[in-house]
Amino acid sequence: MKVAFAGLGAMGRGMAANLISAGHELTGFDISEKALAWLESQGGTRADTVAEACKDAEALVIMVINAEQAESVLFGPGGAAESLASGALVVSGVTMPAANAADFGKRGAEKGWLYLDAPVSGGTVGAEAGTLTIMSAGSDAAFEGAQPLLKAMGKNIYRLGDEPGPGSNMKMVHQLAAGANLAVAAEVMSFGTDLGLDPKLLLEVLNNSAGQSWMIGNRGPRMIEPPESASSAVDIFVKDLGIVLDAARAERFPVPMTAAALQVFLGAASAGYAKDDDSQATRFYESLGGKPVSGKKGR
Repeated sequence: MKVAFAGLGAMGRGMAANLISAGHELTGFDISEKALAWLESQGGTRADTVAEACKDAEALVIMVINAEQAESVLFGPGGAAESLASGALVVSGVTMPAANAADFGKRGAEKGWLYLDAPVSGGTVGAEAGTLTIMSAGSDAAFEGAQPLLKAMGKNIYRLGDEPGPGSNMKMVHQLAAGANLAVAAEVMSFGTDLGLDPKLLLEVLNNSAGQSWMIGNRGPRMIEPPESASSAVDIFVKDLGIVLDAARAERFPVPMTAAALQVFLGAASAGYAKDDDSQATRFYESLGGKPVSGKKGR
């Protein structure tokens, strides 16, 4: 397929690379010159605007940060609405409120597009390996038409509804679980370190005990040895847990674990770690006087 791709960040790069490897002709757009140079090195074609990327494209894949950026990609100046043909497919991997996904789907349908609400999970490792979990929702035509793209990018492909919205709801609930688990992992590692336990031994014991979790196993080593660049930033969970709270407020549904977890990420962000790897949620406790899990004092 001839594919336009918007958003060549940490996740988008791996997804775009797998589409190219699968034989799709890909033209991409990103605000980063470095990202566009990377795309060319992979055999893709750069575009100066989303509209340019979408010219003659059969599909558009969106992997930007939030609903506001997705709105700009689809309907803003220089956006897809200026050139993406009727009958084209839009696959949105953006984590956003279900109401936005439904709205974009409706407005896309007015343009004649087949819109698939398809947020993903699996991090940069899954994006690069093509093993993402994809939580999709959309019409039969959108879901079936997207199969060549979804199979190139993901391993576990789910269909949660026949119109946009349920995919985003599933991703929102997933982020509740991921954020709460990561906040607990940060608290466990920080509290244990403050008690004088060796962080490496603490992590080893946790990974071989009933208190083990995927987040402890995955993020624990990065808490001890902070990575140079973020695969998922602290600010992502500030955004995503905020989405959960907004949805829960609208539903009049209590989510106390979400509210508590959000404070950990807000605390780390306010301590200066908003753009750092989300494993640095431990810095919230350090900012309150706790011993640094990494052994290195923060900013």
